[in-house]
Amino acid sequence: MLRMLAPFLLALALIGVAAAARAECYADYKAKTDDPLRLHYGVIALPEEACTPEAAPRLIAERIDGEGWTLLKVMAIFDADGLEERRTSAGDYFLRY
Repeated sequence: MLRMLAPFLLALALIGVAAAARAECYADYKAKTDDPLRLHYGVIALPEEACTPEAAPRLIAERIDGEGWTLLKVMAIFDADGLEERRTSAGDYFLRY
């Protein structure tokens, strides 16, 4: 019985390793509100399916719109290596949404 389960268990383990090896995805962006005019720079975590230049703006706009922000521009899409250098600049908007 164990011999029959071994390939299945190995496959599950490999799937788990592959999932953990996926790079995390983030984007930095600029947004504004009107009346009064306010601007902010933020960093946001993105799911893997939104980690493209086409999908990221739609998702970011949806998330920040709930608080009245309008997305102006997605600056860059990056992995976890780019987080720390952006933390101070993003301030309160670092991974807020």
